[in-house]
Amino acid sequence: MTNTPAQPMKEFEFIEWIRGQSHLDPAVVPVGPGDDTAVVMCGNEKVMITVDQLLDGVHFKLLEAGAKATGGKAMARSLSDVAAMAALPLGAVVSVALPKGMAREDAEDLYSGMRKVGEKFRCPIVGGDVGVWPGPLAIGVTIFARPAGIRPVLRSGAKVGDAICVTGSFGGAWKTTRHLKCIPRIHEARILASRHELRSMIDVSDGLASDLGHICKSSCVGAEINAAAVPIHADAKNDPSDPTGLRGALSDGEDYELLFTLPPNQAAALVGDQPLTVRVSRIGTIVAGEGMTLIRPDGQRESLAPRGWEHKT
Repeated sequence: MTNTPAQPMKEFEFIEWIRGQSHLDPAVVPVGPGDDTAVVMCGNEKVMITVDQLLDGVHFKLLEAGAKATGGKAMARSLSDVAAMAALPLGAVVSVALPKGMAREDAEDLYSGMRKVGEKFRCPIVGGDVGVWPGPLAIGVTIFARPAGIRPVLRSGAKVGDAICVTGSFGGAWKTTRHLKCIPRIHEARILASRHELRSMIDVSDGLASDLGHICKSSCVGAEINAAAVPIHADAKNDPSDPTGLRGALSDGEDYELLFTLPPNQAAALVGDQPLTVRVSRIGTIVAGEGMTLIRPDGQRESLAPRGWEHKT
């Protein structure tokens, strides 16, 4: 530690710095930092790896959520990253720092919640580590996955003219218990990627505008979003300061839906796609240049900032 005044740390700036320090052999690591999973060659096979952590008071409130629901969210959150790459999970390793004094029953419920969600997606817990400390509950879930015949869908493949589509609806998840009950869209991602030319994809955890901004930055493109086309969840419409729920839908985060781009002639085929159990909506178009634009129902255009959740010190 230094005695000089500390510079505030912003999550995405720090991630960019880490990416700049990485000097990886693409023959061994075809996809490194910057996507929802890394891709590592193991012999002739691709292994996909992702890790996510959850902190009490940041991603959940243990006393309100309970240990079982907390464990379920921890597993689902990492599985959502696997879905964003259209992959299939192989197994998970879990690291937990239990708060000192946590009851054995609660610790077992935490594990049961993770195991139950993992079993739904054939993702067993195959190992991990347990510690106890005087701080709040912290959980880290690492998942190993495989492409299983489908090319991993990156954030960097969006092209000018692509349709921007999403599954589900957005906003207000943190204001209710919906963020604890998120469903990783692994099934939907596999169907979409096998039937259509998905050029880029991400799961929406930090916020629709924020995560679309990641695709735009990685793909060196801009985006136009039609406000009237954004599917807004009823949970987002309970805020008097945001009566339509649009602001919440764009920036609340914790929705864990898929955001993806594909050729416009393929977007129409997504509507009513029978094997899909979730609504798919086209919300905009990828355009040349930089930045994002929101088009209001009256035709008014305004700059759309990539607002959403970001860890800061």
